[in-house]
Amino acid sequence: MARYNASVCRLCRREGAKLFLKGTRCYTKKCSFERRPSPPGQHGVRRRKVGDFGLQLREKQKVRRVYSILERQFKNYFDDAESRPGVTGENLLRLLELRLDNVVYRMGFASSRPQARQLVAHGHFEVNGRATNVPSYQLKPGDTITVRTARQAREPFKVAKETLRSHQAPEWLSVDAVKLAGTVGEPPRRDQMPLDLNEQLVVEYYSR
Repeated sequence: MARYNASVCRLCRREGAKLFLKGTRCYTKKCSFERRPSPPGQHGVRRRKVGDFGLQLREKQKVRRVYSILERQFKNYFDDAESRPGVTGENLLRLLELRLDNVVYRMGFASSRPQARQLVAHGHFEVNGRATNVPSYQLKPGDTITVRTARQAREPFKVAKETLRSHQAPEWLSVDAVKLAGTVGEPPRRDQMPLDLNEQLVVEYYSR
């Protein structure tokens, strides 16, 4: 399976925004974007005009990188969103938000989406009582996500128990910090999903 193995901090610098791909490091002075916000490359910053296509491409790349999804899989999500009733852009973000790795991150069991993806892939979680190791698993309202009992004593979840006390999960999720479990409520509304993402530009990109 293809995987991005280069520095993720370069992705933030390329998009000109903090994508919070390094977890707690992104909130410290060690954050590469804070120290060097210019785009990566050896030739320095060049001033150039960005047209409509450039804006659409950059937004598509930004959304894709926030959720750590490769190009073909992202296009499949768009096709799925387009085939569903409702607003295509909102459907797309909703599908991405309901991925298992994203929900694990939103619930506070991991400090970043890449860490959540790794924890899921290593089989630390159950969905409705069944062990699941597929980060892209699509959750539905009513689904319950639980850290497997045999894994709760491991270091990442000891840390999670401490941080969950101050963690504010989205309204569409409920979290039990003691049991290390959470439940998906109603599908997230647009105002409950990331407001710094412009899904309409992504729709325009694929509608060219």
